[in-house]
Amino acid sequence: MKVHNVSDIREIISGELVQGSDNTEVYYGAYRLKQIKNKNTILFISKRIVDWKSLKKFFPMVLVTEREYNKEEIPDNITVIYVLNSEEAYWKFIHHYRNLFDIPVVAITGTAGKTTTKEMIKHILSFDREVTATNRTSNSRTAFLQYLLNIGECTEAAVFETAVGAPGDVLNAGEYFKPTIGIITNVGAHHLNYCKTLEGYIDAKGEMVEIIDPSGVLIINGDDLNTRKIDVKKFLGKIIRVGRNSYCHFKITNSEYSKDGMQFSVQHKNRNYQVFVPGFGEHQVYNALFALAAVNEMGVSIPEAAKRLKSFKKYNKQLQIVDGINGSIILDDTWSITTTSLDAALKVLNEVKLRKKRIAVIGTITDLGSWGYVIHEEAGKIVYQNGVDVLITIGYHASIIADHAVKLGLNSPVYKFNNSTLVYGLLNEIADADTIILIKGDMYTKPIIELAAKLRKK
Repeated sequence: MKVHNVSDIREIISGELVQGSDNTEVYYGAYRLKQIKNKNTILFISKRIVDWKSLKKFFPMVLVTEREYNKEEIPDNITVIYVLNSEEAYWKFIHHYRNLFDIPVVAITGTAGKTTTKEMIKHILSFDREVTATNRTSNSRTAFLQYLLNIGECTEAAVFETAVGAPGDVLNAGEYFKPTIGIITNVGAHHLNYCKTLEGYIDAKGEMVEIIDPSGVLIINGDDLNTRKIDVKKFLGKIIRVGRNSYCHFKITNSEYSKDGMQFSVQHKNRNYQVFVPGFGEHQVYNALFALAAVNEMGVSIPEAAKRLKSFKKYNKQLQIVDGINGSIILDDTWSITTTSLDAALKVLNEVKLRKKRIAVIGTITDLGSWGYVIHEEAGKIVYQNGVDVLITIGYHASIIADHAVKLGLNSPVYKFNNSTLVYGLLNEIADADTIILIKGDMYTKPIIELAAKLRKK
């Protein structure tokens, strides 16, 4: 954070000093009590604070409030700024802080690929720039304030994920980050418990168009059908499409599996470039294309970006290949699960050809609300279309995947379990040195995580 003192902040938010010193310095920000993790934090809050003892370890701190306190209520180490409306004061501070920095800021949304694309961009830029970015998959709106304040005087670029749990989430992120470059990786079907319909979810992702600086850049997937439904005509800036279609500005002309990753050719402005990206799957090629397009807009040449990309390391549990029980190979994809990422994982299972017998272990897709049945049926269709030699599902809703795949014509052995207790025993019986096992779930489903750990060779 660019250091401010209370005097500066009072001027920004039109506040009155009622206790403490104008010389108190501020390094951190919060708008909820549980967000306070450090001393010298400024807290914008409308509700009255009663339990000061629990905050004592974070003193000195600065309180911005519209509440009137008696002097004896507030400890001496608290500087108090009175304002007419603490929420308005908060946003004045946020907008002021963001406007202090004239740097490229990338915002990334999409059903799948957000984290990997963000990490690729950060990796490429970090060779010669100071970069701040969202941490791993921590992309909730409550984290936006601290991510913004992580931008400091030495920061030369910032890369942030902007997830969608509900309509308005991307718009909210835009209030903080004011991105100069926006990326929509793809739009599947997810978080329908709040977005209600697929169209509502597409619209929520499409909010990206509204938050990019009008002179900025929007990078989108030229091959994704749902992304094409987003109205980009109202965006006044530059639009870059990536993919296989002839109209794409970064066009994939060839891709193939190689040792430890994907080798592909990309055509840009009538020139061809050879690129290698660590990690298997066609989806990884798209993630790399988004990253190449973004850093190219920031002045990194495609050959240089491709060179830096070779040393990229993806997170564990993202289609991670490890040795498993009975000499088998485990394809651990327990990072997250959507129909989009399931399709990508099954394609990798079929393409890597490390073993002959393909077993898919699939858990429940979460955050679907009343759409649970429909989306799990869609997942069953994806399983049927890709094909597996053995299908195992874990969880009540996941059994819908199995039932629908069989209904469509999958004639491989199918096993349905309510929990993971008996799955290990089954796999121990049927897996051998000629087997590759895909285990697909998300990081918040404990039984799937525990099973994946158990299947790894000790």
